[in-house]
Amino acid sequence: MLESLRRIVQEVNRALSLEDALKVIVTRVKEAVSADVCSVYLTDTDRREHILFATDGLRPEAVGQVRIPLNRGLVGWVAEKADLVSLSDASQHSRYLFVTETGENRYRGFLGVPIIQNRRVLGVLVLRQRDARCFADDEVTFVVTLAAQLANAIELGRMHQQDSLPNRFLSGMAASPGIGFGTVVVVYPPANLDAVPNKPITDPEAEAAVFRAALADVAAAITRIGDRFSQESDRALFDAWRLMLESDTLVDGALAHIYAGNWAQAALRDTILEHTAVFDQMDDPYLRERAADVRDLGRWILSRLQNQAALVVDYPPSTVLVGEEINVMQLSEVPRESLCGIVSTGGSTSSHIAILARGMGIPAAMGVNELPVSRLNGLDIIVDGYRGRVYIEPTASVRDEYTRLASEEQEFTAGLDTLRGLPSQSTDGYHLPLYLNTGLVSEQRPAGSDEAAGVGLYRTELPFLVRDRFPGESAQRSNYRLILQTFAPRPVTIRTLDIGGDKPLPYFPVEESNPFLGWRGIRIVLDHPQIFMTQIRAMLTAAVGLNNLHILLPMITNVSELDDALRLIHRAYDELTDEGQVVQLPPIGAMIEVPAAVYQAEAIAKRVNFLSVGTNDLTQYLLAVDRNNPHVARLYDDLHPAVLKALIATVDGARVHGRPVSVCGEMAGDPLGAVLLLGIGVDSLSMSAASLLRVKGVIRSLSRARARELLSDALACDTGAAVRQLLRAALDDLGLGALIRPGR
Repeated sequence: MLESLRRIVQEVNRALSLEDALKVIVTRVKEAVSADVCSVYLTDTDRREHILFATDGLRPEAVGQVRIPLNRGLVGWVAEKADLVSLSDASQHSRYLFVTETGENRYRGFLGVPIIQNRRVLGVLVLRQRDARCFADDEVTFVVTLAAQLANAIELGRMHQQDSLPNRFLSGMAASPGIGFGTVVVVYPPANLDAVPNKPITDPEAEAAVFRAALADVAAAITRIGDRFSQESDRALFDAWRLMLESDTLVDGALAHIYAGNWAQAALRDTILEHTAVFDQMDDPYLRERAADVRDLGRWILSRLQNQAALVVDYPPSTVLVGEEINVMQLSEVPRESLCGIVSTGGSTSSHIAILARGMGIPAAMGVNELPVSRLNGLDIIVDGYRGRVYIEPTASVRDEYTRLASEEQEFTAGLDTLRGLPSQSTDGYHLPLYLNTGLVSEQRPAGSDEAAGVGLYRTELPFLVRDRFPGESAQRSNYRLILQTFAPRPVTIRTLDIGGDKPLPYFPVEESNPFLGWRGIRIVLDHPQIFMTQIRAMLTAAVGLNNLHILLPMITNVSELDDALRLIHRAYDELTDEGQVVQLPPIGAMIEVPAAVYQAEAIAKRVNFLSVGTNDLTQYLLAVDRNNPHVARLYDDLHPAVLKALIATVDGARVHGRPVSVCGEMAGDPLGAVLLLGIGVDSLSMSAASLLRVKGVIRSLSRARARELLSDALACDTGAAVRQLLRAALDDLGLGALIRPGR
């Protein structure tokens, strides 16, 4: 039956509507198991009933008319149990419900299988037989397997029905906080690289000239549009694109395809595909999103090659930009004063669109994958950037509620501005510095740089990724010097290269079946010490005269790795000193992001100057949850009691040797998490710029003693949800409810 299963799923996925998909299901399943009847009942929880949506074997006119209350009949029993029911003679069962409208003649054989998605029963797939029948095990498993695979297709089909648009919300990821009201403007990519065919050429030189002219046009456009952004941080992507346009990998790669005999459009297609394939394999969400940036650049170049005129779009005064994968060019075309929201079916919280949205203060929801994009243009919409929710054609009551919330948010945000320049300290005088996480290519002055106490985490991977070979010592020194000068005399913590497995370089690919547990971080650079030594030399020389460098070592699992890394750092220092350069050995720290390091925190702290906890990875490893996997992302919770206990153990281990502990990652930027971290006694927090004032507002509103009390109460909780509820209530009592409205 495996082949039948595959064909049915493929046919359902090709269906143009929910009605067509359900017809395919009932017809094909009835044939596959030789049943007399196959029907699908979909569950309407609002009306508390199961509705017959499709059937093969019952009266066609019964479709849409037969409605079974949730707690009635065998269909209701299957839904209640969320488990299959198989009966040889259903007519004798106490839950049997005879429905005359279907034209049935007391069918005896019965098999009911729930259609479930994310623990929610969407409906019931029912097979009936006139005679008594025990469905065979292989038939039952076939129907169960099919129901599991069809759940997503059915849910998407329901979302695309017009009558399902009003009065409900769709969920995605909260990418940029705020509430946006407006009119949808749907945008589409200007060119389709996938549609470009191969085409042989006879004059490669002429084709190469066409390609170079397109590159020049795009470079000029990038400069022109980039200049529209006032903040240098907002222009970071345009600077990165300039680097790509000048890189040997992109230009020479495309030219090689042209001189091999293919026309410029196909040469560009193949080169962009080669680039994006590397990024698409990465598990790190921030780096994986860079594939979208490369594709956007490729489409831009392709549109020039195709001589496509830019579409003239009428942007209403309150525009919510909606698309399947919005790019920066489309964003930049919207007048700044008109843009009030961004919604995308793709992307994540680490995509450049999300980063720019946060920098611009525009509410955004990413990854709203159930969004019927093609049918939304011109509709009213509300974007809840706190929870990642989208309301299409909202009701008056929903609009009124969000209007009230937006008014409160506006008042609260104005109050946060008064915190600028004030120290980040508790009401009883405990100072908790707030640092910045950054790492964008050519980001000369990141957003929030004036407010931050320094940089708590500077990622060094991106300068390696935009080149076609390992950058040399001079190129790395220039990058590090720039960020060190920007923040001097404030400290800048630069993390050594964290690649491998899930983050392969184009010129240094690593293929592994389980990259999270593979060859990455400190492991890979210790196996290639020449890479590590070059980077350390560049860092040390970049800090000459500034002396604000801190070095951070990622993915430390055991002390032998740390000892080896420290020896190499001292060797680089000795080499530079022998060469006559006046360098200083900076403070060196280790990241605590795997459980093994938590339980060796004391031994690790003995060897370094500070510890920095990466809560994102630590939570994933402790809970065995990939937070980017939609099937298990709901299980990811950095307020889980196990995570809190791991943090306490880390701080306790560090205190034995008097070492400070910093926390970076999402927990540090979460006002709820900041309360507990204050109670735990960490020495600093590092976060995105968008979180700085919110976290400062919490720190300045309660005492460390109160934070310790809340920590004690949290440790008595059994679940992260209970911890969250406890902290929400505490901050509400302080009048800080607006800080935590984002569904945290």
